Amino acid sequence: MLQKIRRFFLGLPLNPFDVSTRKHIALVAFLAWIGLGADGLSSSAYGPEVAFLALGAYHHLALYLAALTAITVFIISVAYNQVIELFPSGGGGYKVATKLISHHAGLVSGAALIVDYVLTIAISVASGMDAIFSLLPVSAQAHKLHIEVAVLVILMILNVRGMKESIKILMPIFIGFVITHFVLIIYGIGLHGKQLPALVGTSFHITHQFVQHAGLLFVLSLFLRAYSMGGGTYTGLEAVSNNVNRLAEPRVKTGKWTMFYMAVSLSFTAGGIIFLYLLWNVQPVTGETLNAVVL
Repeated sequence: MLQKIRRFFLGLPLNPFDVSTRKHIALVAFLAWIGLGADGLSSSAYGPEVAFLALGAYHHLALYLAALTAITVFIISVAYNQVIELFPSGGGGYKVATKLISHHAGLVSGAALIVDYVLTIAISVASGMDAIFSLLPVSAQAHKLHIEVAVLVILMILNVRGMKESIKILMPIFIGFVITHFVLIIYGIGLHGKQLPALVGTSFHITHQFVQHAGLLFVLSLFLRAYSMGGGTYTGLEAVSNNVNRLAEPRVKTGKWTMFYMAVSLSFTAGGIIFLYLLWNVQPVTGETLNAVVL
């Protein structure tokens, strides 16, 4: 009975020195996008909202925030492509800091990454529950913490089984997330398509008046604060460079394709969501995320 329970949670034993084991666990670009890209794409559920709310009443700045968010994702992705080329055995920022700076710098980088992963898992699960409970009555919020803990336990079990095994289970959720957000953004922008030229012109005009009234330094400070508050949007992009050793051969090419899928999906989703906030003049609602309000 104990062996059956162990096999259920851990799966069949694999020999790490067997060549066939490598083929069993190696990920092609599409599967790597799901397994590693979920970390980055999930940040679109909370990063854009925090950045938009940080603008306060100056929502017209969201036009520039949406564009800059999408551009930043691609800049970071290009940088990580270089890391993939330099260190095809994986390790990401830890390997870069250790080899190119010092062992102490590598230690700091590795410790920071552990803290980052603990936080991003906790925040992703919390934001996921916020999204689900946005569709339920406010009274249901009392049960949210218990469900979040249960989801964390389930994710731990899935990861113990292995990355490829967890990908098979999470794939429908990931694909559903991508499709629903793609449809929501395209449909949301399409409904207000005729208003886009006027919206852009109005945003430019209000921004010009705002700069004249409050000063360029104040406007830049406000915008950069909102931009930095939404910095959680970019977490997870390092996942590919950290796990290049798990990718199918040729690793570098597979890694770059994975980064491309991640960059396109995250920049479109995060930038598109912020643009929808502006386009639909979204206002916070108690017990709901801004994404739920847009929906």
